[in-house]
Amino acid sequence: MSFVIAAPDAVLAAAGDLAGIGSAISSANTAAAAATTGVVAAGADQVSAAVAALFSAQGQEYQALSSQVAAFHAQFVQNVTSGMAAYAGAEAANVQGSLLDAVNAPTQALLGRPLIGNGANGGTVNGIGQPGGPGGLLVGNGGAGGNSTAPGAPGGNGGAAGLFGVGGPGGAGGAGPTGAGGNGGAGGPGLLFGGGGTGGTGGYGLTQGGNGGPGGPGGLLGFGGPDQTHGSAGGAGGPAGPNGIGGTGGAGGTGGLLGSGGFGGPGGDGGTGGNGGAGGGSLLWGNGGPGGPGGTGSTGDGGNGGNGGTGGPFEGGGGIGGAGGTGVMGNGGNGGNGGTAGGISGNGGLGGAGGTGVTGHGGDGGAGGNSNPYQGAGGAGGRGGVGATTGGDGGAGGNGAGFNGSGGAGGIGGFGYTTGGNGGVGGNAGPIGNGGVGGAGGQGLVTGGNGGHGGVAVLIGNGGNGGSAGGGPTPGTPGAGGAGGSLFGQPGMDGV
Repeated sequence: MSFVIAAPDAVLAAAGDLAGIGSAISSANTAAAAATTGVVAAGADQVSAAVAALFSAQGQEYQALSSQVAAFHAQFVQNVTSGMAAYAGAEAANVQGSLLDAVNAPTQALLGRPLIGNGANGGTVNGIGQPGGPGGLLVGNGGAGGNSTAPGAPGGNGGAAGLFGVGGPGGAGGAGPTGAGGNGGAGGPGLLFGGGGTGGTGGYGLTQGGNGGPGGPGGLLGFGGPDQTHGSAGGAGGPAGPNGIGGTGGAGGTGGLLGSGGFGGPGGDGGTGGNGGAGGGSLLWGNGGPGGPGGTGSTGDGGNGGNGGTGGPFEGGGGIGGAGGTGVMGNGGNGGNGGTAGGISGNGGLGGAGGTGVTGHGGDGGAGGNSNPYQGAGGAGGRGGVGATTGGDGGAGGNGAGFNGSGGAGGIGGFGYTTGGNGGVGGNAGPIGNGGVGGAGGQGLVTGGNGGHGGVAVLIGNGGNGGSAGGGPTPGTPGAGGAGGSLFGQPGMDGV
């Protein structure tokens, strides 16, 4: 006979270590962003400018790829944490009932809530999902919200956690076979030591998918640092019929005092794709959550990506903007804007990539988030989406910090089967720092896109180089270099 042994505390600690590794890698990538996306030409000749533009474009591609890897890593950590929390809850349920009954009886009689134990899951009454019960005042997870089966009915909200515990997940909204689907229930809040519950999924709707439920806010404090008090992910927007609109993804939950915001939920698929939910912010110290991706539009446009959450007011980077959805018979959705950084230091979030327009134009890349008032770089703009007609424009780079910070690089214009998208404008620097590099114009089979202008330096720093012109039978116009600092610095070089 084989035995399986799980140690939730050990796995949760490992999840915390994984989160720390991801945070360190993200910080390193962000720190290198300004130098690798804004390579200064070695000389004033065109060859040096072309080499610098090539390396800058490679740096922008790497930053876009690293943002996707970071989002996958964060989701993996969250899945591990949620799974072990569920296992720990199952273990807690095996404690001898007689002992718990004796402990819980006084608080249950006085306050209507046990001292120790998980909240009851909400059932379904007459097709309506009921709210999950709150967890024990001291220890306990909130109960799951009930799923609705009545047409268009909202799902039940997740129950609140105790001092130690995780909020319950929201229930799914009911399907609307002839109309709109029901909204997903909200995830239950964490109280002190623990995270919030995941928002419920919106129900299918022939004309309009239900919106995903918002993720529950994280607890104020935590044993293992920020990742024990994170806000939970918003629920996915419900799908819609071929002529309907997909539901909007739920907003990510707010992180605790030492926690990051939750992921925005993805928009639902439909005739027109639903918009992704916004990433959650942080109360004090933590990063903003990534915005959710837009849904696919099967007979129309793709949904827009959700905006990244705002970093904590003491310290924290902005969240990554969600990618725009694909428009199969229309335009691609626009990428979400990167979140603003907060507090003493932190970098703006990367803008989301624009979606593909299979029969229309590509979606525009989201703008990079601005940095905080003291120190930090602006986020890079998102890349424009591929378009059957015109490629999407690259997003503008975020501005650097008010005191010391470089501007973010403009996003690269998307490929267009007729005209390439324009490159995004590089972000302006703070008083000390370099302007962001303008994004390269997208290639077009008829006309190339224009390169984005380089960002401006203020007092001390170099201006950003202009973006290269997009290729095509009729090339685009290169972007102009940004002005250098008024006290010290060189102007950026024009694109080629």
